[in-house]
Amino acid sequence: MDEESNLPVELYEEYFDDVYQYLLYFTNNQYEAEDLTQETFIRVFKNYHYFKKQSSIKTWIFSIAKHVAIDQYRKHKLISIFPEFLLQTRKSQLGNPEREMENKADWKVLQEALSKLKPHYRNVVILRGLKECSVKETAEILNWKESKVKVNYHRALKLLKNHLKSDEGGVMYEENA
Repeated sequence: MDEESNLPVELYEEYFDDVYQYLLYFTNNQYEAEDLTQETFIRVFKNYHYFKKQSSIKTWIFSIAKHVAIDQYRKHKLISIFPEFLLQTRKSQLGNPEREMENKADWKVLQEALSKLKPHYRNVVILRGLKECSVKETAEILNWKESKVKVNYHRALKLLKNHLKSDEGGVMYEENA
C-alpha cells in the first residue's frame, strides 16, 4: 500500500476538530457545522490531487472550509430573498391542492418579476439564484468575466427584490424588520 492511500483518513483525523470548531463559530449551529465539516472533507478528498503544496495542508483545508461556509451563507441569503418553496422540489407539494395552488401563484409572481428584468439580469438570477450555478460556471455559460457575474447578480437581486416588494409584484417578498 502506498503512503497516500491513508492520507484522507489522516487528514480527517488531524483536522476534523479544528475545521468543525471553525464552522461552528461561523454558523453558530451544531448541525449545520457538522454538515459543512462533512462537505469540507468531501471537497478535500475529491480535490487533493490539485493541492500544489504552495501552502500548508492546514491552510488549504481551511480555505476549502471558508468557501463551504460562504457558499452556505449565500444559500441562506438566497432563501431570505426567494421564499423557501423556490428552493424545494415541487414534487413534495403534490397531493395538497391548496399548497399546489399557492405554489402556482407564487411562481407566477416570480416569473412576472423576472420578466421585468433585462435579459442579462434575468439570466444571471436564473443561473446563480435558481439553478445554483457557481460564479465560474455562470461566467462560462454567459461568456462573461467572473467579476461581471458578481456585479450583475448583485444588481439583479436588488432589482428583483424591488419588483417583488412592489404592489405589482405582490407580497411574495417582505423586508425583515
